[in-house]
Amino acid sequence: MAESLKKAPPACQPPDPRPRAPKLRPPRGACDCHAHVIGAPDRYPFVPERTYTPPAASADAYLAMHGALGIERGVLVQVSVHGTDNTLLVETLRRYPVRLRGVAVVPPTASDAQLEELSRAGVRGLRLNVMFGGGIGLEALETLAARGAPLGLHLELLLDASALQQLAPRLLRIEVPFVIDHMGLRPTSAGLHDPGFQALLGLLGDARAWLKLAGSYRTSSEGGDFRDTIPFARALVERAPDRLVWGSDWPHVAVPGRMPNDGELLDLLSEWVPDGSLRDRILVENPQRLYGFPPP
Repeated sequence: MAESLKKAPPACQPPDPRPRAPKLRPPRGACDCHAHVIGAPDRYPFVPERTYTPPAASADAYLAMHGALGIERGVLVQVSVHGTDNTLLVETLRRYPVRLRGVAVVPPTASDAQLEELSRAGVRGLRLNVMFGGGIGLEALETLAARGAPLGLHLELLLDASALQQLAPRLLRIEVPFVIDHMGLRPTSAGLHDPGFQALLGLLGDARAWLKLAGSYRTSSEGGDFRDTIPFARALVERAPDRLVWGSDWPHVAVPGRMPNDGELLDLLSEWVPDGSLRDRILVENPQRLYGFPPP
């Protein structure tokens, strides 16, 4: 098909510009461990193979959302539409070296100098993404794990947990920690006994395995207030409370339904983790260990 006749990647909604304050204020040093900044494409080009087309999402808007929620720290993940060009990510991390850390996307052929520059800027992980166009796939897993290990870089994986049954042996052979995005992206309609979700729980038995409690609206089968995710989140918390972190997933790209409010998402964490001391561990202590933040 001619390039001019190809269907353009669908446009995304912008995030809710009025995040409400959560019912429970987060503790000092609380960290939002999953979000993206997105540049205007005339300055920060979008890759042609992208799956969606988002509006710009600036660091200023992101930190304003944090101000409304009472969040003090954040982890920015390279968004797929910018591919392996981490320019905006690095610029943002350098603007906020105390407050922010990052997860970059690089090809397995990236030079040592490039990886060292990313590490100096505050990057603490490398992302593999098989869900959206513009990512680096699982074929690079072992190479990137070995390349990142000397710099203390972990791997982050955006995938459907149904792939973990086959992927687990490979993950258990690498020497760096790895983080599973968005609670494994299994729909709640599949149930707690879903083989993919059970594979995720099994994998979390390994001390290198971490998980992001994020993206409830991506796994919820009911929509509304996303409360159908509660038993799944609680099962994950019971399995590995010391290796879970929370993320807003701002600016909520590629969401076909209702745009969630970020205050609502933080309140949902209180439902996922009713124990306040454990919730504080997930918001503060666990991110300190994974991303190298100093004590608050």
